[in-house]
Amino acid sequence: MKRVAILGATGSVGEATLRVIRRHTDRFRVGVLTANRRWEALDALALEWDPEFVVLGTEPPDGFAPRWSGEWRTGPGALEGAARTRGVDLVLNALVGFAGLGPTLAALGAGKRLALANKESLVAGGKLVVRALREGGGELLPVDSEHSAVHQCLDGRPVSEVARITLTASGGPFRTWPAPRLAEVRPADALSHPTWSMGSKITIDSATLANKALEVIEAHILFGLPYERIDVVVHPTSIIHSVVEFHDGSSLAQLGRPSMEIPILWALGYPERLEDPRVEPGFDPLRDGPLEFEPVREDVFPLFRAGVAAGKAGGEFPVAFNAANEVAVESFLSGRIGFQELAGVVIRTLEQFSSRPISSVEDARHVDARARSVARKSARGMGSGDAEPRTEESETTE
Repeated sequence: MKRVAILGATGSVGEATLRVIRRHTDRFRVGVLTANRRWEALDALALEWDPEFVVLGTEPPDGFAPRWSGEWRTGPGALEGAARTRGVDLVLNALVGFAGLGPTLAALGAGKRLALANKESLVAGGKLVVRALREGGGELLPVDSEHSAVHQCLDGRPVSEVARITLTASGGPFRTWPAPRLAEVRPADALSHPTWSMGSKITIDSATLANKALEVIEAHILFGLPYERIDVVVHPTSIIHSVVEFHDGSSLAQLGRPSMEIPILWALGYPERLEDPRVEPGFDPLRDGPLEFEPVREDVFPLFRAGVAAGKAGGEFPVAFNAANEVAVESFLSGRIGFQELAGVVIRTLEQFSSRPISSVEDARHVDARARSVARKSARGMGSGDAEPRTEESETTE
């Protein structure tokens, strides 16, 4: 029986994790649950699972009266404490954005198995995460479907045998749109993903392909491959999640219908493949084919190119890219800038940074804060103000 801490339990990945655990209560027990601000949803989960304690990342509102009578903790420090809790065997980090870095380092530093769905930890603190993994003796398993696919294809084989990996991208809802038409995009349009059901931040990142740039950086750090050996292709049906080509010319791919529950179960149960009584059908070559691929339209989706370039440049650039992109997405969802202005906010922000190495968490936090400040000023300067804001119901991350 493994005890699991779920950071970001009320978001889309956290909810998927709890669905998986409900089917495997003979193997997993929920030890800790956290959320950022959705205290009512967290209270309901606590009533169901009765964890050791729960954590709210922000202070609850005045008059907060939880129905669950157990221990409530609050604040970023409590999140990191949850990640290193004694008695927890596995930490699933499904936090959104830069806020996930501290808990990632805490879990690995405490020698935990970390199932990582917070790609920003690796983008903003890649070398710090690698160092914490090495020094703490923990274990890092990716939950992103593409990186989980690579991990499954490798299944213990050394990266030295790999010639290249290919990550797939759905292309998002605007895959076939001509560039001029993107000026018409509203938040509701961008939140309608063709194949995946995800939180609002990652859904917008998928629409701009910023998410795929973040995943390229993540793959570079996770698997130690140079950027020149990491490719991306558009695969609209999202059936193949990644392809690993070996030096002997053979390639292995991981296939499955779009569902985060598959990589979550792999991370929870590894190295076993647990039998899972999911009601959804598996991959069927006749029903789910043909498997088609297209090149990435880098000229139409400039955030992809900018993000990969930031990863290659290293130093402050990946942190600044991640921070500026978070601000740009917030500005777009709130209606302050248009869809085509997202890239401008990020690219202008990157001009203020350099390849100076990030050597500590304090360095990363300083660059993150400065990039957010620059990006907010940039967003105010270029904001069109005519984008329709998203509704509160579209927020499903935490």
